[in-house]
Amino acid sequence: MKVLEPGVLTTVQDLGRVGFQNDGVGPGGAMDRLALRAANLLVGNSEGAAGLEITLRGPVLEFQHDALIAVCGADLSPSIADLEIPAWHAICVESGSILTFGHRRWGCRAYLAVAGGIRVPEVLGSRSTNVRGGFGGLGGRRLAGCDHVPVAVVPERATALIATTAGRRGPMPFALTDVSVSVDAAELYGSGAVRIVPGPQFELLSPRDREAFTTEAFEITPRSDRMGYRLGGPSLTSIGAGDMISTGVVTGTIQLPPGGEPIVLMAERQTTGGYPIVGVVATVDLPRLAQLAPGDSIRFAAISIEEAQLALRNRERELQHLMMGAGRVVSN
Repeated sequence: MKVLEPGVLTTVQDLGRVGFQNDGVGPGGAMDRLALRAANLLVGNSEGAAGLEITLRGPVLEFQHDALIAVCGADLSPSIADLEIPAWHAICVESGSILTFGHRRWGCRAYLAVAGGIRVPEVLGSRSTNVRGGFGGLGGRRLAGCDHVPVAVVPERATALIATTAGRRGPMPFALTDVSVSVDAAELYGSGAVRIVPGPQFELLSPRDREAFTTEAFEITPRSDRMGYRLGGPSLTSIGAGDMISTGVVTGTIQLPPGGEPIVLMAERQTTGGYPIVGVVATVDLPRLAQLAPGDSIRFAAISIEEAQLALRNRERELQHLMMGAGRVVSN
């Protein structure tokens, strides 16, 4: 693929790096793992193949070979030849086709998967871009104009689908396949409060701050990025600024700095932190969080670890059911 325009923030991402946190390297990877996994499975890739993470305003991309693609996640109005193409659908595109994105209807991040996957070199076992660290992906940076994004050889099963669908294109540079999933974003991603498991310092909050934390609305501030979301709203200052020993953190950890404004650690987070941990976002709700943009509001609701685990198992069954219905089997 050739990048004609890069968009706001378009990077190569897979499901991240495993096994390097003891060396200070966080997992990184896609912010919305659910959308990347689904897009990959629609085009016949393994769910961990590298794709493009597209943030808010998408790129303009020219396909230099026939390809099988899928766009999942946020609705950023993708189109080819001035005709909008459906998300959550495997689509055959002809060499020379140009994919563009329009206005944002829902969400923050869309994911483009191409059959075969994006084949940039692996760094520490992953092709994901770590923008802060300057490694992985395409030179450790966001895409730029005139970049060429290498795509692997199309798998045999995808080649067969492209061949059988080519006759449907007619004069158009793309054709819809029969492989798709019917997705209602509100149903798939959920609505209402984001579920959290109370953290080790939750009980150190005053009763007033605990109530505010789990009932009042916060706003994603413009100082948010792939490393973490800084939240504006109720100021939770009852813990104070006492010394704490740094401890390990995970994606979704909610830290509370001395100023009282929570920070939710996201995909490109650090590996340890010294601020009080008042909660951890349930894994099942991390994709919802990834689809929030600066200015969006968020509420938290406390649940137990057992409830968080059950919700994640149910979500995995949902994804499996969706992909089986689409003619794609979930693979690990």
